[in-house]
Amino acid sequence: MPKSAFVAIAGRPSAGKSTLVNALCGEKVSIVSPVPQTTRNAVRGIVNRPEGQLVLLDTPGYHISEKRLNKRLSEVATGAFGDADVVIYLLDSTRAPGEEEEALAKVLVFSVDKLVVGINKLDLKEADCERARAFVAAHFPGAPVVELSALEKTGLDGLLGAIWAKAPEGPAWYPEEYYTDQEPVFRIAEIIRERIIAHTRDEVPHAIYVSYEDSRRLEDGSLEASYDLVAERDSQKGILIGKAGSMIRMIREEAEKELGEIFDYPVHLRLQVRVDPDWRKDDKRLNDLIY
Repeated sequence: MPKSAFVAIAGRPSAGKSTLVNALCGEKVSIVSPVPQTTRNAVRGIVNRPEGQLVLLDTPGYHISEKRLNKRLSEVATGAFGDADVVIYLLDSTRAPGEEEEALAKVLVFSVDKLVVGINKLDLKEADCERARAFVAAHFPGAPVVELSALEKTGLDGLLGAIWAKAPEGPAWYPEEYYTDQEPVFRIAEIIRERIIAHTRDEVPHAIYVSYEDSRRLEDGSLEASYDLVAERDSQKGILIGKAGSMIRMIREEAEKELGEIFDYPVHLRLQVRVDPDWRKDDKRLNDLIY
């Protein structure tokens, strides 16, 4: 009987979790940026192989903070670890283990029987695999360890082999042609947010969320979709709009181009910016946005 497993990917912010999901799925499932905590939801990617099917959960980076947003992100991550059949613990080999790595290790000790460790970013000259291996040996002796580069797509076969070894037998949950189960409105919002981060990474990334408003199919088969870019301050609103609308136009054009490569129909975006100064303090809003 083939195998099937839900596989949660754990790691500190910027460990390369989203890059790994995209590499394993062979398609863009999660948005990627150099900004820590870009991922805000447990995003699903689907891997189909002769051995069976894996549903990958790209979780938010585990981060120590008392802020409501960061605490909610950590709750989403730890919830995914408990529900998963297999947990990939991804370490960034270029960074020395610190307080956050120790805190995450304490959380993952409850998942040790289903743990596979990936030591990432071997392609970088700063990589120190021996340091990472020593940390793993001290906290998870006996856990399978695979060295890899998610960016260069090296070591992935070894990682998949370790995952299949722990995956239970079972039928596939999704058709073989699926590589994600994300709804189009969510994927569109994420691509828009990725473009915002790319162009405003020093000013507004974590102060912004993208709100779906409405959409409709046009006669030519294309999709017209409206989204609000919600900032915390008027100054951020000005940054997002740009001089004579230059920034929001660039965000829209770049997002539409990328969405045209993801979907088999054109997507026309209608974007506007509004201000909500308290959105990161609103528990109901955070629960709606982060799940």
